[in-house]
Amino acid sequence: MTLEDVRNQFTDPTPADLQLIARYGELPDDARRARAFEAFAKSGLPNRRMEQWKWTDFRAGLNSLETSSAKANVELPLPDNALLFRFDGKRWHLPEKLPTGLNVFEKTEAQALGNAEELPMAALAAGLTGHPKSIDILQVEVTASIEQPIFLDFDFAGREMAFARIAFVVRPQVRIDVIEQHRGGAGLSSTIIEFGLQKGAQASRTLLQAGGKEQATAVTAAVSLEENARFEQTALGFGAKVARIETRVSYNGPNATASLNAAYLPAPGYHIDFTSNVWHGAESCTTRQLTKGAVPDGGRGVFQGKFHVPRTVGQHTDADMQHKALLLEDGAEVFAKPELEIYADDVECAHGNTSGQLDETALFYMRQRGIPKAEARALLTEAFIVEALATAHDAVKDALNEASRNFLRREG
Repeated sequence: MTLEDVRNQFTDPTPADLQLIARYGELPDDARRARAFEAFAKSGLPNRRMEQWKWTDFRAGLNSLETSSAKANVELPLPDNALLFRFDGKRWHLPEKLPTGLNVFEKTEAQALGNAEELPMAALAAGLTGHPKSIDILQVEVTASIEQPIFLDFDFAGREMAFARIAFVVRPQVRIDVIEQHRGGAGLSSTIIEFGLQKGAQASRTLLQAGGKEQATAVTAAVSLEENARFEQTALGFGAKVARIETRVSYNGPNATASLNAAYLPAPGYHIDFTSNVWHGAESCTTRQLTKGAVPDGGRGVFQGKFHVPRTVGQHTDADMQHKALLLEDGAEVFAKPELEIYADDVECAHGNTSGQLDETALFYMRQRGIPKAEARALLTEAFIVEALATAHDAVKDALNEASRNFLRREG
């Protein structure tokens, strides 16, 4: 397939689409790469005409891709005992010494991506990674429980575009902790994080996302859980010009558990989208999801969550999804779409969605005790948000809470 053939698959490509096509043309031919990029080409950059992207329009937000030097002013401290895996927008930089039980394989060829048509930004990353000149794909095999957390640092400053991929294969009865920070820096970035948890395996993932006001970023996680596996995720997102953090969980064995907690705090002119899809493809699995947001005038928050429970294999599912948002000022925007698609008849599934303002009675009570209005509002909002961050890794939990406190007390 020639580059012209690829271009012809796009309908009315934008200048940004053309830049991505040109990047594709620079990479080695690979059937898996072609398959992923064709899936992306069917839509091009996601836009509001696509049901799952109607509130998060990358096409409108990116006329062309330009080098960006801006970096987020929020970052996590590196824990003393952490294993640092840093991606600079082109290649991974790894620790000199790895502990027993942690095997890392650098991939120089494109890797296949399941459900590529449903994940256009992940399909883009899969199509534009995997080549011998720069190591942008890692596979990490965990054969023994690792006491040290793995710290993934994504810093794309000075890049027009950046794409990365890392996959964790966690063997039976093994545990791993992953801490991520996505600091933006590129005009457009897309990252794929994959977790394959085998029987009885456990993984925790703590994530901080913060980008620049002229940047677009997508972080897509694909999680596969076998029997008795446990996955716990906690995320704090500040957004960018347009940002999407998407998590897909698939239960492939009974009695597995997933916890998906998140908080979003977009400043004026920032957009953050938390989207999740959980496939209950095995019996007696449990999902708990809590997402909270606080949005000022000019900020936009998006929540989309879906639990799918098939007939027969999804029996005895126990799932609960909650989204709660505070609109701190007039002009704040919050869009929410929680969904339950249930075909099994012996399940316990629930979802809730609320959006509102701060409790005026509580605010009055605090002001009567001499607390300035701005501080009272910040304290109430902080108390509202903190529940969603309670499951973060202990090494960075205080830093996440401090980041949210600083945001709520910012000037302007």
